[in-house]
Amino acid sequence: MICTQDWTKHELDLVLDLAGRMKRDRFSYSSLLENKTFFMFFYNPSVRTRQSFEVAATELGGHAQFLEPKAMRLKTEKTAGETVEDAAQVMSRYAHGLGIRILEDKVGAYGEGEKLLREYAKWSSIPIISMAHDKYHPCQGLADVMGWSEWLHRGPQYPPDWKKLKGKKLLVTWGHGALARSWCSVQEAMLIGSRYGMDVTVANPEGFDLDPEVLKWTEQNCNKSEAQFETTNHVTNGYKGAHVVYSRHWMSPDAYHDGEFLKQKEVEKALKYPEWICDSKKMALSNNGIYTHPMPIDRGHEVSDEVASGPRSCIYDVAENRLHVQKAIMALTMAGY
Repeated sequence: MICTQDWTKHELDLVLDLAGRMKRDRFSYSSLLENKTFFMFFYNPSVRTRQSFEVAATELGGHAQFLEPKAMRLKTEKTAGETVEDAAQVMSRYAHGLGIRILEDKVGAYGEGEKLLREYAKWSSIPIISMAHDKYHPCQGLADVMGWSEWLHRGPQYPPDWKKLKGKKLLVTWGHGALARSWCSVQEAMLIGSRYGMDVTVANPEGFDLDPEVLKWTEQNCNKSEAQFETTNHVTNGYKGAHVVYSRHWMSPDAYHDGEFLKQKEVEKALKYPEWICDSKKMALSNNGIYTHPMPIDRGHEVSDEVASGPRSCIYDVAENRLHVQKAIMALTMAGY
């Protein structure tokens, strides 16, 4: 599970259906991963990701082992050590699954994180699950559509209905901020939202365009599902008629130079656009839209407190759904459920 675009719509439906059942009957699957271990490679730290994967493994009867690659003898471009082929082959003898988290500041160029995951997938005989990398965040994308479909149906206390997403408008809008964030979460949201028939609008200031290939895939997904796709550089136009508003900062295409991530320059550049904040005035232009974000939120920059903590914010429900979709992925891959 490196990108949801790699999976068929039917396979994604199976994950979401099982996640919904696991959410409603949380502790009835406690032996699926009995005597099984899930290795977790954290090149980058996390809050929700580590917590949710460890809880998921425990509730399925398995064990999640936290690993820091910097404490291991792994080969890099600058240091000698064990190759991916050797590490993957050996770990496949020990564990039943491997998760990898590697984001923008741990790579020297966009795409290197995904390349690493696919290299592990090439040599491993166990499932490889992205816990967020520089291009995609599949578990977050699944948690997103699960949460949106709950809210756009009867509410998070009821089973989700994926059909309620079709024809709804998803606005993915850039937010200014003091963090230089990767494209992974927003790109995954665009891809999976368009797979489920949502109209997708991407809004950002000039100079903050996303991956052209992902934009093309999103447009193709929309065309296949008879949905609309558009991009805009206007700060408010995209809000009009939106059912789901996803306001999050992301880095520019110029974030890397000579193998270095230019974080401070990215922050300085982003703070020049304070008008790109999701606030109640902009949300009033939407179609009673819900606010969504993968967290952590840069409050006061990406979104106002009034919106993030308001009655139409689904952020905590989406965060909870990370646990349920990850349990479903682990059950369907590691346990063969």
